[in-house]
Amino acid sequence: MSKDKVILAYSGGLDTTVIIPWLKENYDYDVIAVCIDVGQGDDWAKIKDRALKTGASACYVVDARQEYIEEYIWPAVKANCVYEDKYLLGTSTARPLIGKILVEYARQEGAVAICHGATGKGNDQIRFELAIKAFAPDLKVIAAWRDDKWDMDSREAEIKYLEDRGLEVPMKKDQSYSRDENIWHLSHEGLELEQTENEPNWEHMLQLTTTPEKAPEEGEYVKIEFEKGIPVAVNGKKMNGLEIMLELNKIGGRNGVGLVDICENRCVGMKSRGVYETPGGAILYAAHEMLDHLCLDRDTYHFKQQIALRMSELIYDGKWFTTLMDACMAFVDKTQETVTGWVNLKLYKGSIRGAGSHSKYSLYNESIASFTTGELYNHKDAEGFITLFGLPLKVRAMMEQGIGEGQAIVESKNLKQRPTE
Repeated sequence: MSKDKVILAYSGGLDTTVIIPWLKENYDYDVIAVCIDVGQGDDWAKIKDRALKTGASACYVVDARQEYIEEYIWPAVKANCVYEDKYLLGTSTARPLIGKILVEYARQEGAVAICHGATGKGNDQIRFELAIKAFAPDLKVIAAWRDDKWDMDSREAEIKYLEDRGLEVPMKKDQSYSRDENIWHLSHEGLELEQTENEPNWEHMLQLTTTPEKAPEEGEYVKIEFEKGIPVAVNGKKMNGLEIMLELNKIGGRNGVGLVDICENRCVGMKSRGVYETPGGAILYAAHEMLDHLCLDRDTYHFKQQIALRMSELIYDGKWFTTLMDACMAFVDKTQETVTGWVNLKLYKGSIRGAGSHSKYSLYNESIASFTTGELYNHKDAEGFITLFGLPLKVRAMMEQGIGEGQAIVESKNLKQRPTE
């Protein structure tokens, strides 16, 4: 009689490598490992071999990089989604896609369960499981770190578990940052970062980005072209999404841009400190924001800022496959219909500065905006506007003077005596 199957989200890292023998020992499942390539840069042949040697009955590798960029990264870029002013949502945007692909394999294989290695303290458990619930509420979810049969409480214990069974340990103890990498970013948690008083050990930690201090002494210019909010070319060369990200990660990385050290609010209620490398992403966000400024009117841009804040929370919390997310994205897509043009940026030792932009849909009109008086703008027109715009303030001040109290009276406490010499 064949065994029930479980789909394991397999990264080749410590947690999920431990889970393969743990599932076999505790659930007697056939373990099907699924490796989803969203740009980790891993040796997938080696990782597949590790999964099979560790006890998986099968291991599938999916190249989802282009899908991830086009269907998850580009929407976040178009919306200018940033969580808590700094985090460009690298891990958060990838998890919904990974969860969806796990469901697809579960259906294809007739599996009864999906297992992941996210800890019980983190956000990823929520992101994975909300994606699974959205497509397959009937499937069992095994979260190893929350399971009563799981008795390992640290990375050191996991390493010992593998060593006791003569299995390969996929990391060294002195390198045991908790990392997540994809084509958009690389995150680091753990070790010295667990004490907020410590400065990150940048030289030991960074893998995609040089420190600003070691970046070139000369600045570097980069030109990004967009069509309807989506980047389509770098420095005059048309590229697909994957090519754009690979190129911008190299350019941004060597110039030390996109480094973030943040103590963020997890959706499970605690704070967590992480360092993020997002070199290409930082360039794209800066360029896209400049083009938004050029092409969107005041009301639309300001409302889009509010939508971006809510979308950032939805993405961070794993609520990608929700009606609200779809509705927000429909609004963003409408705003991006005219966000077409190019932006020049100058990168210098970790900084990104604008160096010009152009769009045929630009709402900037030199004839109106120039300090030189032109035919399209009469300075006297402002008088009537100010009268109506300031009418509520004037009415309030007249009322205060009439009753003898408030900020508009002659003896107002809000008005200071200023020196006359």
